[in-house]
Amino acid sequence: MYWRNQLNKLRIFGLSIALCCMSVVAAGAEQSDRLVRIGLLLSGYPQNYVHVERSFLAGLRDIGYTEGRNLVVERRYAHLNPDSMRNAAAELAELKLDAIVTGCTGSTRAVQRATGSTPIVMASVADPVGQGFVKSLAQSGTNVTGRSSQSRELLPKMLELFTKAVPSARTIAVLVNVLNTVHETLWTDAVAAAPSLDIKLVRVDVRGPAGLDAALETLAATRADALVVLPDDPMSHNLRERIVGFANMRGLPTLFGFREFVETGGLMSYGEKFADTYRYTAPYVDKVVRGAKPAELPIEQPTRFELVLNLKTAAALGITFPRQLVLRADATFK
Repeated sequence: MYWRNQLNKLRIFGLSIALCCMSVVAAGAEQSDRLVRIGLLLSGYPQNYVHVERSFLAGLRDIGYTEGRNLVVERRYAHLNPDSMRNAAAELAELKLDAIVTGCTGSTRAVQRATGSTPIVMASVADPVGQGFVKSLAQSGTNVTGRSSQSRELLPKMLELFTKAVPSARTIAVLVNVLNTVHETLWTDAVAAAPSLDIKLVRVDVRGPAGLDAALETLAATRADALVVLPDDPMSHNLRERIVGFANMRGLPTLFGFREFVETGGLMSYGEKFADTYRYTAPYVDKVVRGAKPAELPIEQPTRFELVLNLKTAAALGITFPRQLVLRADATFK
């Protein structure tokens, strides 16, 4: 009798668990059937974000949101124009969307200034606490959530890898976009890391897209041995063909924060995978859509970074990568 009673209790317990699971699944299905409207604000030109959007939408599909069925995406591109950025942010704020996804420092700041109520999900922003977007990484305390980049933390490692790849480069030019507020901080970090690597850094200021040609002329006059382009900068990302082409023409080895520069012909990069940063915003979109408050969510920091080398460019520059560096690389282009 005892064992029969125990068995009946187990059956009742099992039935309760099954009913609970069915309720959760039903709730999830009900949620995914709801029409979700989100904004996507990107700083540059549409053609430069095709792979980013593809990755972003794939992340949303993985958790049940499909554009054209239960998802509407309001896209805005600023074309590297500050006025266009502000206008686009204001437009998205007026739409009263479920969330607005931003890619970088500039787009996040524009949207945060435009709305204090719509949840903002940032994809990759350096030092969000220091820049005032959030109050802490543990809990944002604002309407901004999502992911930070590790650009500040990675910069010393980027320079270290660069000196191993090109040990002859002792004077290194650093392209600093003075219109990008986070670049001043990144420059300070680079300067702090230089003495231990026995390298001299030469600052080359660029005042946004309109000042790129003048900055490249200044770069040529520095007689630097190599060039580093600071990350978290839509301008350099969108104009990477011009920057990479100029550097290669001058015989300058180059270091970047994203693989797209290496695919374009740059020598090497070290950082997170750019497209993945947008894919990983999907769970945050899902959380705020389901009612989570951005102010109570933690800011996620990336933990996986890739080293990408361009062997063809290295050969053209007369550079032989150390074998250990090649073996360590996550991707190589020939």
